[in-house]
Order: sequence, then C-alpha cells, then structure tokens
Amino acid sequence: MISAQQIRANYEVIAPHLRRTPVVEVDGADFGISTPRLSLKLEQLQHAGSFKTRGAFTSLLTRKLPEAGVTAASGGNHGAGVAFAAMKCKVPAKIFVPSVASAAKIRQITEYGANLVVAGERYAEALTASEAWVTQTGAMPIHAFDQIETLLGQGTVGLELESQAGNLTTLLLAVGGGGLIAGVASWYEGRIKIVGVEPEQAPTLTRALEAGRPVDAEAGGIAADSLAPRRVGELVFPIVRRYVEKTVLVSDDAIRDAQRRLWQTLRVVAEPGGAAALAALTSGRYVPEPEERVGVLICGGNTTAVDFG
Repeated sequence: MISAQQIRANYEVIAPHLRRTPVVEVDGADFGISTPRLSLKLEQLQHAGSFKTRGAFTSLLTRKLPEAGVTAASGGNHGAGVAFAAMKCKVPAKIFVPSVASAAKIRQITEYGANLVVAGERYAEALTASEAWVTQTGAMPIHAFDQIETLLGQGTVGLELESQAGNLTTLLLAVGGGGLIAGVASWYEGRIKIVGVEPEQAPTLTRALEAGRPVDAEAGGIAADSLAPRRVGELVFPIVRRYVEKTVLVSDDAIRDAQRRLWQTLRVVAEPGGAAALAALTSGRYVPEPEERVGVLICGGNTTAVDFG
C-alpha cells in the first residue's frame, strides 16, 4: 500500500516538471447522458500526451541513476513519458515497444531522443526484452505500472483533481496494468467511489477480481497499445481490491463513439485508451445515480485521429 501522505510528498518533488492539467465542467446532455454535470480532467494535455509522465519523473528524480541510464517496456505512452523525462533530465533511455504500438507513439519516443526497439507483438514480450537489457547493461528499469514510484506518480492525478473538483462522489478511470487506478485510489483512500473501465477485449482487472489474484487475460482491441498488458500488477491488485468499487467493460465501438463525442463537443482529441472511461457513460455501461457527482479522466491523447495534413 502507498499513502496519500507519500503521494503529496512526491508531488512536491515532481510538480515543477509537470503541467497541472485542467478540469472542464460540462453538461451531461452534451454527451447524451442524464448526469447533469461532468468533471473531465484533461490529462492528455500532460507532457508527452498522458499521465505516464508523472510516474516517469518520479523514478528519475527519486532513484539513483546508473551510467547505463534507464529503460522501459511500453505500449507507447509509458515509453513516451520515460523518454520525455529522460530527455529533460539528460539521461540516456532505451524503450522497448511491441509491434502494436502506434506509429504516432513510436515517432514521439524517438523525437524525445530515446533509443527505440520493437520487440514482439504485445507488451509482455517487450517487457521480457527490456528485462534482458537490464541484466546485460545495468540500466535502471522503470515499470509501466507495477512499481512504487510509478504508483506514487500516477497518484498525483488524484491530488490535483481533488483540489480542482473537490465535490466529486464518483470517478471513472481507464485500466490497463492498473498503475493509474491504484495510484489515484490510494490518494482518495475510499473517500469517493472509484470505477475502473476496461475494453471488452482486454479485461485484465475484471479477470483478476474474478479470480482473486492477478491472472492472464485477453489482450486485444482498439486500445491494445495502452490498455492491454495481459495482467494487472502484483502491487496494484491489493490496492484495487481495497479501494475500487467495481469495473465495467466497454466495446471498441463505444470507445470510438466516445472519441468522436469528445471531438465534436469539446474539440478534445483523445486516443482510444484516453476515451475509454467516458465510453462507460456514453454507452450506458455505467449509469450514475441522480445524486452522484461524476468525474472522468481523459488520460491520453497520443493519436493521429485528426490529420491536419
């Protein structure tokens, strides 16, 4: 377990390196849902396009760095966050990604100066390759979700959100490996309802809760480059079991629809994983009670869905 006190102390270290991403209040009717008001935290505006940069800076600023630099395995966003933080800290970085990583994320990682390797088809294979690199070189691994520093960094999303929208009773978060939901849930410590949202084709947390432990799950679908690590983290699971109310599953079509609604209504560009939490509301998979005050995290925007060319 990690504590809100630890998250606050960590925020003081990493805050100078982050953007304090905004919260926008919208009418539920704008998205075709009955909830009177929604609070959307636009974390896709974070450096490198997602919340992952928070955990990356936490590792780089609080751990002893070897000469070999850092390494990470990622579907794309974590790699971009680590590459960005390493660039700012002037530390060498080697990022391993699976072949499902989008061209936009691969380009982003290399533009930040990291050495990029495509290894395998899915995240688990990229992770194996990165672990071999650690053994070979002594580079410091920065895990995408199952590491204390990563959880502390992602938990700062909750710290910010509570200061910006302190009246929330419910928060919807997308789930891949679980670092985000575990970090944010650790901040709130049961004071609000936390709901995890997963693609139907990548139900990692849902399967873990059913089994009572992390287990392998399907790893596919439109958001496979950000929400399909095959299983949730060992550190993540006890936090989730203690603080997360439930999970809901959404279809790929629902995620695409949520992406379109964000663009049409707010001119917000979200990648599939970034729009998944909103999809739970717009598809009716999660229906709030009339008295609920609902927040949604738009957690990533690394996509080429809008082509200005």
